[in-house]
Amino acid sequence: MSNLAEGIIIKGIDGFYFVDTQDTILKCKARGIFRKKGMVPLAGDRVRVSVNEDDLSMVEEILPRKNSFVRPPIANIDRLLIVASVANPVPNIYNIDKLTVIAKLMEVEPVIVFTKMDLGDTEPYEEIYRNAGFPVISINNKSGENIDKLDQYIGEGITGLAGYSGVGKSSLVRHLIPDSDIVVGEISRKLKRGRQTTRESTLYKYKNGYITDTVGFSNLELYTYRDQLSTNNLQYFFPEFEKYLGECKFTSCSHTVEKGCKIIEALNDGEIEKTRHENYCKMYQELKSINVN
Repeated sequence: MSNLAEGIIIKGIDGFYFVDTQDTILKCKARGIFRKKGMVPLAGDRVRVSVNEDDLSMVEEILPRKNSFVRPPIANIDRLLIVASVANPVPNIYNIDKLTVIAKLMEVEPVIVFTKMDLGDTEPYEEIYRNAGFPVISINNKSGENIDKLDQYIGEGITGLAGYSGVGKSSLVRHLIPDSDIVVGEISRKLKRGRQTTRESTLYKYKNGYITDTVGFSNLELYTYRDQLSTNNLQYFFPEFEKYLGECKFTSCSHTVEKGCKIIEALNDGEIEKTRHENYCKMYQELKSINVN
C-alpha cells in the first residue's frame, strides 16, 4: 500500500533521491518513465512521490520547473548569492558581472555578498553594485557580523551560493545553518555508507526555504547559454542600462563604441560604473565570437 506526498528533492546520488516532505526525508527511486523521456530528477525539483511501507518510495511526477542548470545539476533556484571576498582573494569583478547576467537570464535574483570585511574596505565594491541596482551586503564571515542582514533576501524558496574557492562560502553556510552536516549525515545513514565526496547538489533547510552551496555555480560560462544569450539581448541583463534603451541615435546600437549612444553618454556622465560597462563590452565580444563560431 502507498499514498502520494509532495516534496522537494534535497539530494540525488547513485540513483537514489532524498525528498523533503516537511514531515520527513524519504529515500526514493525514480520511475523508469523519466529515463525514457530523457528527464533526470534534480535537487530542487518539486515532486510527487508514492510513500511505500517498505520505506523505499518512488518519484512518480516531476512538477513544472522554474529553471534548471546542468552544472551544477539543480532546479528551481530563486536567488543566487554571488559571494566575493574583499581580500585573499580580491574580487573578480568580471566573474561577478557574468554571474549577474546569467542569473537574470535564468530568472534568478542576484544578491552580491562581499566577505572578509575585516580585511579591507568593501565600500568601493558595494557602490559599484548598488549603483547598478543590485542588493549588496558586506559581512565578516569569521565573526558573523551583518549575516543577519541576509534574512531580508533569503529564507524563502531556494537560494544558491556562487563564488570562487576561499571567499568564505562554507563559513557563510555554517553561520546560517550550524547543523548543516546533519542533513549529509542522515543521507549517509539512509545509504548505509560513509559520507559522500560527490559534488552533487545538496539543499539545506533554512527557515522557510533552502540553501545550496555547489561548485558549479562559480564556473558558469556564457557559452553554455549561447542559445538563450546573444549580442542582441545582453543589454537587457544590465539593469542600469534599462532607462537608456531605445534612446540611442542608432536603433542597432551595440552600446560599445557608437557616437550618439545614450549608455556611453551616461557612462561619461558618471551615471554608469566604468567597470560595469567594460565588462559588458567584454561579454559582448565573447558572445560575438561564440555566435560566429
